[in-house]
Amino acid sequence: MRPEQWQIFKKAAKRQAVAAVPTALIVDSPWIPGYLGINHFDFFLDPEVWFQANARVLREFPDVIFFPSWWMEYGMAIEPSAMGARISFAADQTPSMRAMLFHLDDVDRLAPVDPYADGFMSLALQRYRMQKQRIFDAGYTIPVATARGPLCTAAFLHDLSRLMLNMAEDPAGVHRLLAYTTEATIQWLKAQADVIGPSVEGIFILDDIVGFISHEFYRKFAHPYLKQICDAFPSDWVKVYHNDASVKQCLEDLPDTGFDVLNFTHKLDIGEAHRRTGGRMCLMGNVAPLDLGVRGTPDQVKAAALEVLRKTEGRNLILSVGGGVSPGMPKANIEALVAAAREFNESLVEHR
Repeated sequence: MRPEQWQIFKKAAKRQAVAAVPTALIVDSPWIPGYLGINHFDFFLDPEVWFQANARVLREFPDVIFFPSWWMEYGMAIEPSAMGARISFAADQTPSMRAMLFHLDDVDRLAPVDPYADGFMSLALQRYRMQKQRIFDAGYTIPVATARGPLCTAAFLHDLSRLMLNMAEDPAGVHRLLAYTTEATIQWLKAQADVIGPSVEGIFILDDIVGFISHEFYRKFAHPYLKQICDAFPSDWVKVYHNDASVKQCLEDLPDTGFDVLNFTHKLDIGEAHRRTGGRMCLMGNVAPLDLGVRGTPDQVKAAALEVLRKTEGRNLILSVGGGVSPGMPKANIEALVAAAREFNESLVEHR
């Protein structure tokens, strides 16, 4: 994104007055290579391909705030790669992970994560070192450090089914694992901020696994660790949380973690989310990313976006899809989102 777009996003995130409801989309390797017809190996491993791919997307959609902006990631492999999970690559899709932490008793044997040396973290940091000045010189900014959340990373390490089972059978062991993944998450975010520099003014955490558990387990196994992450960074930073699973059971609790923005599933009515978060979070959504974003027509996408805008009256809102941009979302449907925001914003001006 451009620096002026970050200022708009930051104001909206902090629930300050903005001249118009912004449109923002979370984009990364599941969408960009397919959209541009790029081999995933080239996108991940060739710095020039990565740079030109990001630059082209930004040029094609100048009215969209692409978030988190110039994201150096390897699908979801960065965090687990630094902790011992097995990573497999393919030419036409993002990497897959295989859990290798079979017993929670082995958590205490895991060495602390060093982001500057371990796994793909070290490679991503080097890409930022090499490319950041070029990005800044091109008129863009890198304002956010990004990481998978503690439960998501724990599931990659320990296997999701084992993790869920052990929440009931070995809660102490799960807490030891989450303490480990939380500290690793914080150190990874801090390393990105250190390498990228003072342009970083926010964090972005993705953790869908929080949506798989009950409210009781959310309070035990999710809330304290999410709050610990937010508390580790300045209060004036923008803090964005993505979970496109179910967050219905914890909507009232999420604002207390310290996150400013919630990007959440389209299956939860945005009016309900708006009411239950009590104006304490900015909502980023909420058009269906697959059923409409990929499979729908531009007219359907525009109608759904206008409905989101109508239900919220544009307050505490960043217009988006209910999650990241799904592979296969076409240009026309992205343009339909922009058109809906423009129409709504123009109607606000007319009524003032």
